[in-house]
Amino acid sequence: MGRGQVAEGLAAAEALLREVPENRDLLLIMAVCQRLLQRAPAALATLAILEVAHPGYSHMLQERGHCYAAAGNSSAAIDAYLRAVNANVTLAASWGALQALFRAAGRPEDADKAAAHLAKLAALPGPVLAASSLLADGEIHAAEQVLRQFLLEHGDHIEAMRLLAQTGMKSEVFHEAELLLAKVLALSPDYAPARYDYALVLLRRHRNLEACEEAETLLRADPANRSYRLLHASACVALGNHDEAVKTYRELLAETPRAAAIHVALGNVLKAVGREAEAIACYRSAAAAAPGYGVAYWSLAELKTYRFSDEEIERMRRYEELEATPPADRFHLGFALAKALEHRADYAESFRYYQRGNALKYAQVRYSPQPMERTARRQMATCTEAFFAQREKIGCSSDAPIFVVGMPASGQALLERILAAHSMVEGTMELADIPRLVHSFKDHGRGNSAPRYPQVLAELSSAQFKEFGQRYIAETRVHRADKPFFVDSSPSNFRHIGFIHLILPNAKIIDARREAMGCCFSCFKQLFTVGGEFTYRLEDVARYYRAYVALMAHWDRVLPGKILRIQYQELVQDPAGSARRLLDFCGLEVEPACLRQPSFEEGLDDWRSFEPWLDPLKSALGELS
Repeated sequence: MGRGQVAEGLAAAEALLREVPENRDLLLIMAVCQRLLQRAPAALATLAILEVAHPGYSHMLQERGHCYAAAGNSSAAIDAYLRAVNANVTLAASWGALQALFRAAGRPEDADKAAAHLAKLAALPGPVLAASSLLADGEIHAAEQVLRQFLLEHGDHIEAMRLLAQTGMKSEVFHEAELLLAKVLALSPDYAPARYDYALVLLRRHRNLEACEEAETLLRADPANRSYRLLHASACVALGNHDEAVKTYRELLAETPRAAAIHVALGNVLKAVGREAEAIACYRSAAAAAPGYGVAYWSLAELKTYRFSDEEIERMRRYEELEATPPADRFHLGFALAKALEHRADYAESFRYYQRGNALKYAQVRYSPQPMERTARRQMATCTEAFFAQREKIGCSSDAPIFVVGMPASGQALLERILAAHSMVEGTMELADIPRLVHSFKDHGRGNSAPRYPQVLAELSSAQFKEFGQRYIAETRVHRADKPFFVDSSPSNFRHIGFIHLILPNAKIIDARREAMGCCFSCFKQLFTVGGEFTYRLEDVARYYRAYVALMAHWDRVLPGKILRIQYQELVQDPAGSARRLLDFCGLEVEPACLRQPSFEEGLDDWRSFEPWLDPLKSALGELS
């Protein structure tokens, strides 16, 4: 194609696509060839296929703009190019096209803005621009490699450092991102984009007061900036200053009453403080402002007590079926419809929408079960009984952490409520600190793709294990007040029990265990805000469950007595008895408040209503089903 042999390029792309029909780059090449051959309708059809497989891909959006422009549809081209640059601000071709289209449409101010963006891009070094584009399209590792190499050669380039920090944020390596952004601000204190990112990192690290202070610094320089005001509102929510957050959201809505996302944000705050009727009104306002906005309907469905009207269900169906509805809205609508129809006992139709919503979400996350299964096997090979026997009495001596692990939807929330009701225990949340410590073993910048964890545990000294434990205690302190114990309820920490035992040998570990069918189907019914990538196909969630059971059996063998297992059925049917076992294991006296925690967990056998459609799940679970 680069040599101008467009027809031959198209034929080669079509041949390769028969082998890899969803390959992103081949589909894009095919669409470009079709456009150059003046086959714009065919190119747009190819881009529609590409969008299903890779929604939000910025170069796909840009190519759609090129197709509309070639067909003389300026209005559609402008819309497509704007979507492209909103997804990826570095697309110079889109900005150039917008500049020309805006001028032709008699919109000189918009044309000047597009020209200004082009000038900004022209001022950036090529590798930094390339890394920014990669990052916008989710190619985090590739962007990171480009940026690290550029910084090795060019020193402290502030935009490259800011972008490298963004790769850390997207990989949840927030400690590194914070250090990088702090350095950028030391070099350039007035660089607002870096201060904004720094505040976001502080929020993710739950250093909420500092994040709020950074947002206030930004607002002093630019008090009308909507992004800064939204950031400040988020910090206020995190600090528990709900009144201030509500005030900001209402002010923003007064300026832009059709901002559906802000209606939802306001509804979430009102829900958190128990003002459910007002929250419902906000979610409905969001749906009225943007009738296909899936998050609004999903937020209503998540209230559990809300029941959709016939008219609302019909509207959701209509927008869920529209191909023009963005994929994220479609899967939110799918999950909301599934819940609505489940409440109406229309299980066949409910399952159909659960399937559709999950399929759309899976297309975005592209989860593969093999890496997790390989890591589990390596855990078992590395963390043997002899391995632990050689490493006794190491690590940090703190007995403050209580880890609640397991599969999602297995009772972790109720166990945490029971523990947090105790006068000596701090309830926190699903903390990301253990995965972040594990991520620190990543081999940055050496071109080595072989995983170092968990094998690297055999290379660490007693002093290093102790240092990791002390770091965990120090970095989780922001979540605690002055109580001697605290709960870390991140379910996926079951994958790292060996590491936890080595760095915190006195920590307590509780495994919340739910029977296979109920657990896996409950996961399949849930739309996770973050994480949960393994839940969007029945086969994948079954494989994850099998790996979890096998790994927990291994920890029981090599660390006998280390883990308390609480069965979900016992927890739901006898919460007081389960609470006594839990408190006894943690060395805590029974307190009446711990025995009075209500169980609002999902019914034990709800999955049976969907049993006619669950043969793939049963088959994948095998003897565990």
